[in-house]
Amino acid sequence: MKLPRSLKARALQCLAQREHSRVELRRKLVAHAEAEDEGAVAAGAPLAELAPVRVEAVLDWLEAHGYLSQERFVESRVHARSARFGNLRIRQELKQHQVALPADAAQALKESELERARAVRERKFAQLPADAAERARQARFLAGRGFSPEVIARALRMSACVDDEPGAADSAPT
Repeated sequence: MKLPRSLKARALQCLAQREHSRVELRRKLVAHAEAEDEGAVAAGAPLAELAPVRVEAVLDWLEAHGYLSQERFVESRVHARSARFGNLRIRQELKQHQVALPADAAQALKESELERARAVRERKFAQLPADAAERARQARFLAGRGFSPEVIARALRMSACVDDEPGAADSAPT
């Protein structure tokens, strides 16, 4: 019979797969700790500690030993999301994890947002918007990805200007 894993072992397994925020890891571990407590009480054992207290102790240990890091989580999440999403979406996701975006990372995202919006639009849509309905469709797509209205407008204008430049067709690979 396989022995159940400890909360620390479960946490380390989660962190080995990818970076987690403290909030996210707490949510995962509390469910297991409560299940362990219910099983122990059902077996007749006295309830030694409450599940949230045990989970907080494990999380504190993980942070103290460098296994759990909010900075690494932010860096990982921004890196994973920046190619597909805008600043608004990335900030919202970090807010759900109760983590703030550092000023230097926010500045880097801000500087690259226009280029990222253009790249996302070009991956999704092969053609530039030919009419107002198609322009609105592409703008809604970019807004759903978390790009700001100003960046969306500039990205759609910039794409049209770049493709209308003389010689743009000449430099395109055949």
